[in-house]
Amino acid sequence: MTRVLVVDDEPQIVRALVINLKARKYEVDSASDGTTALQLAAARHPDVVVLDLGLPDMDGVEVIKGLRGWTRVPILVLSARHSSDEKVQALDAGADDYVTKPFGMDELLARLRAAVRRAEPTGGGDDDVIVDAAGFTVDMAAKKVNRAGKDVRLTPTEWHLLEVLVRNTGRLVSQKQLLKEVWGPSYGTESNYLRVYMAQLRRKLETDPSHPQHFITEPGMGYRFEK
Repeated sequence: MTRVLVVDDEPQIVRALVINLKARKYEVDSASDGTTALQLAAARHPDVVVLDLGLPDMDGVEVIKGLRGWTRVPILVLSARHSSDEKVQALDAGADDYVTKPFGMDELLARLRAAVRRAEPTGGGDDDVIVDAAGFTVDMAAKKVNRAGKDVRLTPTEWHLLEVLVRNTGRLVSQKQLLKEVWGPSYGTESNYLRVYMAQLRRKLETDPSHPQHFITEPGMGYRFEK
């Protein structure tokens, strides 16, 4: 069964999430602060984390950074913060998705399923491909990227975005197509997600992120991967 770690200091939200998740056969652990969340994640190895940003002992972004130091587990952020800057900060730290409070339970569960699905390995004959780009190598089967002899740590969402672009090497992939393939059919207009994650891929993989050679922006249209 899929194990979910719920991190929120509002007991009524935790209770609602635990009831709804367990009713759908998820295993659930919960924490009301960041310190406990990091300890539980290390001990229980959840398959997905649902994380509130407003915690009593530390900001949720610090929890994201703590998790990203050792795991690629999908992180779904819950927060009453509405500003785009705060959302981008959470995504930039390594979160995979963002749901603003108050939220609908059906929407949150759909986002959670999508986050878990993106993190799962996929089968298929064309996965046994190693793509050599100038400066780094993408192993599609192992879901790994190697740069200068070292593995590059990517979040599940970063990997999924890279995978879609690499499978379409040399071809323009529209913003809407990328959003739908990586985040799901309801994300056709969230172009700020793409800007954040493309910046992260460039920072991790380009020799000069400010002058990208591999992750090319086609203004107003989309993105293209070149070897």
